[in-house]
Amino acid sequence: MDGVALDAATVARDLWHMASALSVFSPEAPPDALASRLAAAIADERCEVAAFAFCDARGTVLGTRRILSSGSVSVDLPLRRIVADAVLLDAVQVVMAHNHPVGEAWPSRADREVTVRLARALAAVDTRLVDHVVVGRDGATWSFRAAGLL
Repeated sequence: MDGVALDAATVARDLWHMASALSVFSPEAPPDALASRLAAAIADERCEVAAFAFCDARGTVLGTRRILSSGSVSVDLPLRRIVADAVLLDAVQVVMAHNHPVGEAWPSRADREVTVRLARALAAVDTRLVDHVVVGRDGATWSFRAAGLL
């Protein structure tokens, strides 16, 4: 379960957790480069994890967030917190990945629904959900962007 941030320092540390490892997502790079790096970072997790990278207009990663599930088969996404992170960081692009530690990379109905809800919520603050990658237990991935759904 995602921890409760008690102060600004905790929030900042939480958001910058993976940023140093994720550098840049830009038009010059392969379109799925950042999504692939996020997916690789959570592929071996035993419980379901969602990872987010918040980027500026050039694709520079401004911060990241990981949200852990309390069980192995689902993770509740706090949409308000994700949107607040985007606003706090002044992000205009967000890339998301989450794993299915006991299943295939194919997105569930709930995955599809939350992707639509998140994309709409981010659009309300002029931020674009660039991709949502699902990682299966075998390391295979499925991209909403590649499927033309984002």
